[in-house]
Amino acid sequence: MVRAVSSNKYYRRMMCWLLEEDKQTIEGPYPKEQTHQKHVWWQVMCLTGVDYFSTLGYQPGIAALAAGALSPLATLILVLLTLFGALPIYRRIAAKSPHGEGSIAMLEHLLPWWQGKFFVLCLLGFVATDFIITITLSAADATAHIIENPLAPHFLHGQAIAITLVLITLLGAVFLRGFQEAIGLAVFLVGAYLLLNLITIGVGVSQIVQQPSVIGDWQRALFASHSNPLAMLGVAVLLFPKLALGLSGFETGVVVMPLVKGNSSDREDYPIGRIRNTRKLLTTAALIMSFFLLSSSLVTTLLIPAAEFEPGGDASGRALAYIAHRYLGNGFGTIYDLSTIAILWFAGASAMAGLLNIVPRYLPRYGMAPNWTRVTRPLVLVYTIIAFAVTVLFKASVEAQGGAYATGVLVLMTSAAVAVTLSSRRHGTQRARFAFGAITLVFIYTTIVNIIERPEGIRIAGFFIGAIVLTSLVSRVWRSTELRVEQVEMDETARRFIADASQQTIRLIANRFNVGDVEEYHQKEKEVREDNHIPLEDPVLFLEVQIVDASEFADIVRVKGTTVGNYRILRAESAAVPNAIAAILLHTRDQTGELPHAYFGWVEGNPIQYLLRFILFGEGDIAVVTREVLRKAEKDPERRPSIHVGG
Repeated sequence: MVRAVSSNKYYRRMMCWLLEEDKQTIEGPYPKEQTHQKHVWWQVMCLTGVDYFSTLGYQPGIAALAAGALSPLATLILVLLTLFGALPIYRRIAAKSPHGEGSIAMLEHLLPWWQGKFFVLCLLGFVATDFIITITLSAADATAHIIENPLAPHFLHGQAIAITLVLITLLGAVFLRGFQEAIGLAVFLVGAYLLLNLITIGVGVSQIVQQPSVIGDWQRALFASHSNPLAMLGVAVLLFPKLALGLSGFETGVVVMPLVKGNSSDREDYPIGRIRNTRKLLTTAALIMSFFLLSSSLVTTLLIPAAEFEPGGDASGRALAYIAHRYLGNGFGTIYDLSTIAILWFAGASAMAGLLNIVPRYLPRYGMAPNWTRVTRPLVLVYTIIAFAVTVLFKASVEAQGGAYATGVLVLMTSAAVAVTLSSRRHGTQRARFAFGAITLVFIYTTIVNIIERPEGIRIAGFFIGAIVLTSLVSRVWRSTELRVEQVEMDETARRFIADASQQTIRLIANRFNVGDVEEYHQKEKEVREDNHIPLEDPVLFLEVQIVDASEFADIVRVKGTTVGNYRILRAESAAVPNAIAAILLHTRDQTGELPHAYFGWVEGNPIQYLLRFILFGEGDIAVVTREVLRKAEKDPERRPSIHVGG
């Protein structure tokens, strides 16, 4: 017995830690903002930067392999689109979604009802593709650097999957520990990595100054392949989609906005200080990355022979590391390799932070995930398990996951551009509409080209979308008979009606509003009194619930009292009629101390059809479902409001 009690006590402590009950509530639209410590904007920039800046490990090589001698020019186009395309878009999104909803929230408001929810689920599928693949691809790339290092033990060769799984496990452990540790580690890794890259690029520039002949060789290579500057520019523009991975990191930057410290005077609905600091974050990250992209592309293109960029070459996937080893020696080169491995491993941190902030804002609110998915630690375990499965499925191959990564990044950036363009059409100037529209066309073109060239990306994204949609619909059906009402608010007239009725037995007649005249209520009262043998001297109230948006899951039910002739009516709006009626009955019981009685009529038709109507449109066999909602919400039958069905 003692052992059993001890075990149970340990279990309760473990669950309390897992669900963070002492720190966090699973209720409310923005739970993360109530619990996570806020950080200075540059610290959060480092958290998102482990993904963004880590692309320096492979972006110069990708650019050189795709564009050859045109690599610096193609990278310049990438930088221009970063500074004058992606950056303005996400600065606008930061102002429109300051609670970390990202561009998805802006698009969500454009499409009502179920089509809007389905659209958001599809976008969340691309979010999952982008963020999960960021975790697995970066860990796999770090594993490749470990195995390819000359100092690595021989027994590590052939163990790519196992090493990648260990790295993902360590990443998950950091987030199980807490955001504070994740951000602290990110600041150290980003600072060290950027410093080492600055030294490496600086040495590369000095080598170019000392060997001016490499500039002449580069110019001859350019004009040998392209007759004039306009031809070079045209080819560089066409090659841009191959370099699009250099745009990763912006979506995460706005998703983790709740972690950014604002001003003490910030309002909850529009935190100006947080918005301003997030814009600093985005702008600083874009400027830093633009500098490193341009300088690294120029240095690696001029100093590294083209053959070394090919698969199997010494600079394949590690162009800057090649420069570090060649011009600064193997000692510094090894330090650079270790820094690259560390930041590639931790690049998944920004993706994990993004998932932990964005998914709980949608699926639980839609009823498409349990409420525990608002809590950090269980979600970390879920995402880690998914990352395990993806790693095993793709055998920890960087190449196999590259298409999915690019697809996720580009679709999210395209959706962000579309959202900002549509927003500017409503509230912006003609100049803004034209500018954002042009940027949107560029992103659409880039996304389509990427999908055509690498169709495996859209297939992987389709798998994530299918999985999210299927599990979300199952969860929605499973949770459909929850109370689903956050709060019941009654106006003064409604409260007076309830108070008067509580002097005797509280009787509520559920009525579907039709004409709303005296004759309608007269006939309904007569029918219910006859079917349920209610004495004529007992007063009754009518209760009417109108559907507003059945695709919503939880809402605040506001009840207004009104009269038609001598009939007293309670009217409310909700996403689901049975759940709203159950919530009003329980609220009435709690306010008066009396058990109310609700009266319904039988419905005619197929019960399966009514079940589907309830799930999709919030109606159906209202009496039966109301009874079930009450049964689940109130376990004690003695305290449960009574349901009567007649006719």
